[in-house]
Amino acid sequence: MNVLVLNGSSKSEYSITLHTALYLEKKFPEHKFHFLHVGHYIKSFEKDFSPAINAINDADLIIFSYPVYTFIAPYQLHRFMELLKASGINLSDKFVTQITTSKHFYDVTAHKYIQENCQDLGMKFIKGLSADMDDLLTENGRKEAREFFRYVCWCVEHDIYETLPKNPVVSAHLPVGTAASSQDKKSGDVVIVTDCAKNDKQLNDMIERFRAVLKIKSRVVNISDYPFHGGCLGCFNCAATGKCVYKDGFDDFLRNNIQTADAIVYAFSIKDHSMGSIFKMYDDRQFCNGHRTVTMGKPTGYLISGNYPAETNLQMIIEGRSEVGGNFLAGVACDEINPDAEIDRLAERLDYAITHKYIQPRNFYGISGMKIFRDLIWLMRGLMKADHRFYKAHGLYDFPQKKKGTALKMYLVGALISSPKLKAKIGNKLFEGMIAPYKKVLSSDCD
Repeated sequence: MNVLVLNGSSKSEYSITLHTALYLEKKFPEHKFHFLHVGHYIKSFEKDFSPAINAINDADLIIFSYPVYTFIAPYQLHRFMELLKASGINLSDKFVTQITTSKHFYDVTAHKYIQENCQDLGMKFIKGLSADMDDLLTENGRKEAREFFRYVCWCVEHDIYETLPKNPVVSAHLPVGTAASSQDKKSGDVVIVTDCAKNDKQLNDMIERFRAVLKIKSRVVNISDYPFHGGCLGCFNCAATGKCVYKDGFDDFLRNNIQTADAIVYAFSIKDHSMGSIFKMYDDRQFCNGHRTVTMGKPTGYLISGNYPAETNLQMIIEGRSEVGGNFLAGVACDEINPDAEIDRLAERLDYAITHKYIQPRNFYGISGMKIFRDLIWLMRGLMKADHRFYKAHGLYDFPQKKKGTALKMYLVGALISSPKLKAKIGNKLFEGMIAPYKKVLSSDCD
């Protein structure tokens, strides 16, 4: 596969983000990588855009590589996007994804900017990799980069991509599609949690089709049938022991019948811009787990009946829930946009995530949410003892005050760049020093 990396950093070869792409080039020699430093040479592309057109035409996969600047991509990449759209090049059916580095501050809006513009051009967009600046220097970060690229290759091979919520194609009735017999289903357990009423034909059809095309065994749990004694009282009785004050057995039911599954899919019809009151009670009663991300690593998905593309707040809630929980969001299929195709894609992504144990790094929603919980649980550890034990066991107390070496380095760098004479004398050596550890990774881990 011919892979084109569009490096949007003004630092060109000194870009930290670029080194993730260089790492992938070394780890996947079966693919041919080509690099275009569009950020550094943006003035040249303004004069002559043909080198970019030629490189894009030759590519099977395009990767936008850039650091997140002030909520979004750098100016240079904005300008390149303008030139790309003005060029008139036909990009329909061209696969595209992105790699960013940041400290996860609003990486979500930067990623959405690239996604929306690529989809404007008719490209087949695959969810990108949002990495911390230091991720490539860690074994886990390198593993996440490798697994991300394997996932991208799988998406290209199987024609799996994110669809754009425009010009909806509404289906009055969903065809069941090609169903695998129960004997052909792979072992595993996907639980579909729903409040679907018997007369909700559209949602029932969506669930039926999803179960038919999913290659893994599945089951349905209808929470409308559960004998809830009531909603969460906020009494904190569960804070120390994890046991709910209600004696309806929901805490045990949740842990033994739902959270044991390999993946969880939620199915509901939109009510009052939300999931509806029954689902809200179900969610609130999950506080028996406190702020413990007990399903961390499990993929999740959604089957939604209703005008989901118009519900921007609900979209943010769903993505935020998955990110904070450490769950790979395999997709959201709704009956407003090509429902049969979207259900099939959700089933394919979920199968891949379960089979390969695929998890994407958290973005701003997940990172910021967990830091808020981290500080909250630390302050309330005397009360929320079960949460405190969980956070200690999973290394979630990653306070920056512990990183004294990094803080000292920043003081030294600050002193150097504060002196005009020293700054002029150092020149590019500062950038060379910054990327030296990343070059070490490329020379050692890729050998």
